[in-house]
Amino acid sequence: MPQSAATISGIQRMVLYETRARYFLVGSNQAQTKHRVLKIDRTEPKDLVIIDDKHVYNQQEVRELLGRLDLGNRTKIGQKGSSGLSRAVSAFGIVGFVRFLEGYYIVLITKRREMADIGGHSIYKIEDTTMIYIPNDSVRVAHPDEARYVRIFQNVDLSSNFYFSYSYDLSHSLQYNLTLLQRPYELWSSAASSGEEEVHTQSKQDSFDIFEDEGLPTQVVYGLQTEPYYKYVWNGKLLERVKDIVHHDWLMYIIHGFCGQSKLLIYGRPVHITLIARRSSKFAGTRFLKRGANCEGDVANEVETEQIVHDASVMSFTAGSYSSYVQVRGSVPLYWSQDISTMMPKPPIRLDQADPYAHVAALHFDQMLQRFGSPIIILNLVKKREKRKHEKILSEELYPAVINLNQFLPPDHCIDYIAWDMARYTKSKLCNVLDRLSMIAENVVKRTGFFINRSDFYCHTLRPDDRWGDLGGHIASSGRVQTGVLRTNCVDCLDRTNTAQFMVGKCALAYQLYALGMIDKPKLQFDTDCVRLFEELYEDHGDTLSLQYGGSQLVHRVKTYRKIAPWTQHSKDIMQTLSRYYSNAFSDADRQDAINLFLQVYQPSETKPHLWELPTDFYLHQRSTMALPQDRRSYTLWWSEGILSYLPVAYDEVPCDDTMKKVKVKRVNRFDEGIDIYTEFFKPYELTCFDDTFCIAMTNSAREFMPKTVGVDPSPFTVRKPEETGKSVLGNKSNKEETLLQRKTAASAPPPPSEEAISSTSEDDSEDDRDDDGSVSQRSTPIKLLTDSGESSRTQEEIQQQQTVKEPYGLNLAEFPSEEDVLIYKRFAHLGESQHTVERTQHIKLANIICLEPVSCFPDDSVFSVCPPQVDRNSHDVFESHVMLGQGQALGGLVYQPFYQRILSTASSAQAQVTCVASSFFCLVGAGYPICAGWSCGCFYRMTGTQFAKYNGKPLVL
Repeated sequence: MPQSAATISGIQRMVLYETRARYFLVGSNQAQTKHRVLKIDRTEPKDLVIIDDKHVYNQQEVRELLGRLDLGNRTKIGQKGSSGLSRAVSAFGIVGFVRFLEGYYIVLITKRREMADIGGHSIYKIEDTTMIYIPNDSVRVAHPDEARYVRIFQNVDLSSNFYFSYSYDLSHSLQYNLTLLQRPYELWSSAASSGEEEVHTQSKQDSFDIFEDEGLPTQVVYGLQTEPYYKYVWNGKLLERVKDIVHHDWLMYIIHGFCGQSKLLIYGRPVHITLIARRSSKFAGTRFLKRGANCEGDVANEVETEQIVHDASVMSFTAGSYSSYVQVRGSVPLYWSQDISTMMPKPPIRLDQADPYAHVAALHFDQMLQRFGSPIIILNLVKKREKRKHEKILSEELYPAVINLNQFLPPDHCIDYIAWDMARYTKSKLCNVLDRLSMIAENVVKRTGFFINRSDFYCHTLRPDDRWGDLGGHIASSGRVQTGVLRTNCVDCLDRTNTAQFMVGKCALAYQLYALGMIDKPKLQFDTDCVRLFEELYEDHGDTLSLQYGGSQLVHRVKTYRKIAPWTQHSKDIMQTLSRYYSNAFSDADRQDAINLFLQVYQPSETKPHLWELPTDFYLHQRSTMALPQDRRSYTLWWSEGILSYLPVAYDEVPCDDTMKKVKVKRVNRFDEGIDIYTEFFKPYELTCFDDTFCIAMTNSAREFMPKTVGVDPSPFTVRKPEETGKSVLGNKSNKEETLLQRKTAASAPPPPSEEAISSTSEDDSEDDRDDDGSVSQRSTPIKLLTDSGESSRTQEEIQQQQTVKEPYGLNLAEFPSEEDVLIYKRFAHLGESQHTVERTQHIKLANIICLEPVSCFPDDSVFSVCPPQVDRNSHDVFESHVMLGQGQALGGLVYQPFYQRILSTASSAQAQVTCVASSFFCLVGAGYPICAGWSCGCFYRMTGTQFAKYNGKPLVL
C-alpha cells in the first residue's frame, strides 16, 4: 500500500448561476458526489467580494439549495415564467479574475481536450474560454478605454498551448513529483500531526473501506499537495487576489508551452514518450523585444523541456516504471538588447549595462542550482568568427562572467562552459554537425544522469554496457536522480537550439530505454521508427515555441542539418523567414502588450498612463532598479544559503524545513476519492463512453512509421530506408534519383547493412511494384529444382519473387550452397539413417527425455513475473507418443516397423535424399514411390530408377 499520494482536485466541473445580486459558482468533483459553492457579489462596481461556503454538499443538498435560491430571487411569490436563478455557463476550471478600469471579470475554461496521460494523471489542453463581467449593469460605471484593454487582454489566445491538470503538478518535473511521494514515512507523519486537517470521516454508506466491518483499523494514506513553481505558472497573478480567500480546490494553475505524447510499440509492448515544455512567465515576451535578462536573474525565452518515458502497460506511480530527463533553453544571461527602430532583418546587438562582477548571471545560475543542482552545463552555439561583430559580442561577455563565478564555487560543482560555432560548422563540407552534437550529448548525459523511479534491472547485469558504469547523477535506493542540467542557447534560442536539444534528448532517450529494459545497449540510430517518432515530436515542440516567441515555425530543422531535406523545403524556409520578419516588424508590439497585461506586469489605473502610451516596458520588468536594495548580495558568496551543503542534489528536492513548508499534508482514508487515481481515471461509478475514456490526442504512434510490407522486422529500433517507412520522411518520393542522392549525402545516418547488397532492379522499381513484391509471403514463393543440363526452368516472375525474398531471408536460392552447408546437410542425413538401426526392444526412459526444470532464473525486479510452465498430463502423453513413434515402437495397435522396412527395400539404386527448401525437412525418395519419411511436409517427388536427384547440375550421392 502506498504511504503517500498526490491530492486530486475536488472541483473539476462547475456551473455558474446568476441572479441580479450575485453569481453562484457550484463546483463538483468528477463523481458528482461532493459539491462546493462560491458566492460572488455583483453589487460592487469595482471591488471583488467573494464568499466561500466552507460546507461540502452532497447532490441532494445542492439541489435543495439551488431550489431555495430560485424561489427566493423571484420578483413575486408564486410567479411562473421568469426564474430568479438562471444558469449562465458550464465550465471546467477558473483561469482567474482580472480588472482593468471598471469592475472585475471572471475567466472560465469552457472546453478542454485531453493531451497526455502520465500514470493515470490526465493533462488537458484549454480549447475555449469565456470572459464574464461580474458587476450588474445597474451599478456599472462605464469607461471609454475599457473595451480597448479587453481586446488587448484577449490577444493572448488561451486556446493555443495552455495546459492544466487536476491531479498532476505541471509546474514541477516528474522527478520532483515522484521523489516527493518517496520521502520517508516519518516526515509526513510529523507534518500531518502538526496540521489541522485529520482523517476525513465518511458515513458507512459512502465508505469503500473493506476492513471496516472486520473491526480492523482504517488504512491511512497521506495526501500531498505542494505549492506550484510560480516561475512557470501563467495565471498566478490572476488568482493572487483570491488565493487566501477560497479553498485550494478552486485554484487551478496553468502552464504555457507545449505538451505532446507519442506511443512507441516494442513488439506490442506500449511505451509512451511524453514531451512537456514549460515557458517561463518571468521576463516573457516576443523575439526582439525581450533579450538577455532582467535585474532579478530571469532570462528571456526561458523554456524547461522534459521528456518522460514510461511503460504504459502499468498505470501506477508506485508499481510502474517511469523515467525523465530535463534540459533548459534561454537567452544569454546578460544586460543586452537589439535596436528594432531600424527595419533590418538582424538588428545590431548592444550591451545596455556594464556588469563587471556578473551580478545578473549570478542571480540566474543561483536559481538553476536551487532547482536542478550541479553540474550546470552551458552549451553556447553563437558564432565565433564574423567579419563584423554581431553574435561574438555575447560570447566575449558570457565567458568571463562564468570564469568569475567559478572561482568562488567548489571545483566539483563549477559551471561548465562549452562554446561551439554551430553555424560555421554547418557550412563546412568536412564536418558533420550532428556527429559533433552527438559527442557533446553523450558527455552531457553521462555527467547529469537522468531520473528513473526504480533500481537497476537484472538485465543490466546479463547485458552489461561500458557506458552504463560511467553514468553520473545521484543513485538512491529507489532509483536514479538527475543532478544538474544542460542549458542551451544561441541568439534566438529557436533553430540551432532546438536541433541541439533534440540530439541531447535522443542520447538521453537511449539511456532511458536501456534503463527500462527495452533495448540491449544505450544507443539509437537514425532512420529507425523510434528516432523518427521522437524527431517529429521535437519538431512539433520547436514549431510551437517558435510561433509563440518568433512568429513563425522553425526555419532550419533536423533534416536540414542532416542534409536530407527535399528541395521543396528551401522555398518553405524562405516563406518562414519572411513570416518571421513580418511578425517581428509589425505585430510583436501588440503581442508584447497582451503578454504584459495578461501576466499583470502592467495593471491599468486611472493615475497611470495607458499601456499603449508607454514608450518602453523596461521598468515594468526591471522593478528593483527603481529602488535601492535593502540587502545587497555578495559578489563572492553569490549563491543562496544552504544550497552548497546539498549539492549535487537540488535544494528544492531535499526534505529540509524550507521545502517541507511548501507541502500540505492531509491524512485520508486509502479509498478516499481525493487520492484514488484508479477511480479518477476509469470512473467505475458511472456509465462512460469509450471515446471519452480514451480520447487522448496522441501526437504520433509508431504504427504510422512502421513499414506496411510483410516480412520486415517490426522492431522500432531497426534501421530502414526512407521508402520502407509507413510515413513519408522526404515528402514526395516520385523522383527516385533525388531520394537516393539525398540518402547518400546523409553522413550522420549510416545505411543499413543490407542496403549495399540490394540489386539495382529493386532500386529502379516503382513504389507500387515494391509494395506488391513485399506482400508475397514465404509459403507462396514458388521453388523448382534444376534439371540435368543445369539450365533453369524458372519463369521471369519466379526470378523476381526470389529476388524479393532475398533481402528478408538473407540467401539466394539460385546459388549453390557452400561446403559448410553441404557438410552440415550430410551429417544431418546420416543422423536420420542411424535412427532406424536402433533396437526396437530398447527401453526408453522418459524421465531422461522430459525435463521441465527452468534453465534461467529471474529475480523479482519486474512488474511481469516469470514462472516455469505447468504441463498437464495430456501434453505429457502427446510428447511421450511422439518420442516412441520416432523410435519405431507401436502404440495403440499400429505397427510402423513394416512401413520402414518397405521404404528401405524399395529405395535401392535410385535411393537419394533431397532437401525440401520450402519447409526445411528431408524427404526419402524411393523408385516410383512418392514417400515422405519423417514429418509430413506436403512436398512429394516421383522419381524413376534411371533418374538421380541433382542440385545445380551436380548429383547428390550420400
